[in-house]
This record gives sequence, structure tokens and C-alpha cells, in this order.
Amino acid sequence: MPRSTTMAPLVDLAEEQWGLFTRRQAESTGMAWSTLARLASEAATVERVAHGVYRLRGGPPPEHLELRAAWLQLSPDTPAWERRPEQGVVSHRSAAALYGLGHLPADVHEFTLPERKQSRRPDLRLHRGRLPDTDRTSREGLPVTRPRRIVSDLLSAREDPGAVGLIAADALRSGHDDPASVARALSAHAGRFGLRRGDGSALLRWLLGLAAVPEHEHLPDQTPETEPGTSSS
Repeated sequence: MPRSTTMAPLVDLAEEQWGLFTRRQAESTGMAWSTLARLASEAATVERVAHGVYRLRGGPPPEHLELRAAWLQLSPDTPAWERRPEQGVVSHRSAAALYGLGHLPADVHEFTLPERKQSRRPDLRLHRGRLPDTDRTSREGLPVTRPRRIVSDLLSAREDPGAVGLIAADALRSGHDDPASVARALSAHAGRFGLRRGDGSALLRWLLGLAAVPEHEHLPDQTPETEPGTSSS
């Protein structure tokens, strides 16, 4: 067992990251790689949850453990509280799951970054795109796209419109977003679905109708003039 003085900085760091830390963060506190490997092999104090990511035992694992570990992997040197949106924002199906919206499986961890980045993980999907401040927020300690951006991104990814409609309905019902903002985000997609170009309100009503929810009867008739942000994958 390493001396308590060796573990103390790592414990302090992990407490601010849901009990998680990366190998590089451990080494930055002065812990030798051989010590970390031994602790992980003994599985008494530390457990490995992903390549280069570990969890301190002693408490229940956090919700969305695998998603959090994947996010830490994107920038393993940087503590969670110092991360910038440019280092990765939870998006697409993963963002919907983080909010608890809809029923699309989120077995692949999805993030959006402004620059192209590659990973060998088969369960990781990185999208390239710029996220304005209005399209992102923080939820459960993770940076995440807002529902307005989630539905737009999922349509860009050619997800089933009915499933996207259910996500939009859940977001509106729970108050996570408002109809006007969602309609603005959808306006760029209206023409692809045979609707008047730029008519995000019509597209939102159609999506909600596919999901068989009553909200589609109480939406604005016209999309506001503000142009929505665009996304790319």
C-alpha cells in the first residue's frame, strides 16, 4: 500500500472527478506507474474502468460511469474543472441519454469537438462541429449539448424521425428546452422533409406528431427569424 502522503493528492483530485482519475493525472501527483499498476491489479483500492482511467474504490460508482471515463480520455492531462468546451462536449445519443430523453440506445459514447480527433475505441464516436454557447450547457458535471442541438444533430445523423420526435417531446415536457429554440435549430432541416425551407416550426410539429404527443398542437406557427447553428459529423 502506498504511503498516505502519496495517495492524498490523488484522492483530492479524484473527489472532484466522481472518484475517477487518469493515469497521467496520477503521475502528475507523483505516483509511479508501477504503484498504480499494482493498486489496480490488487483491485482493493483502485479499479481500472477504461484504458488509462481508474476509479478509487470505497463508494458506489457514479451514474454514466463509462461516459465520464470516455470524456476524461479525450484530454487525460486536464482536470475536469479545467476543461474547456473545445476539449469535448457530450452530444447526439449520449447527450439524449444524459438528459434521460427518448429511448435511443447510447452504447457508443458520442462527443463533439471543433477539431478532428481520432480514437481507436470502437465504442467512441467523435463529431466535428462548432458549438455556440447557446447550444451547450452543463449537466451532472459534464458539458453537454442542449436538446435543441441534440435533435438537430440527430437529424443530421439520419436518425429515425419518430425517435427524434420523442426526444423533442420529452425535452419540451420536462422544460429542458422551449419550442421556439428547438424550432430555430430545426429550420435548416425542413426542406429535406418536404416542408417549406426554413420552417422549423412545421418540422417540429411533424416530429411531435410522429411521436404521438399533444405538444404539437401548442407550438408557434412560424419559425423565428434567427438562423440556427449548423452541425457536421
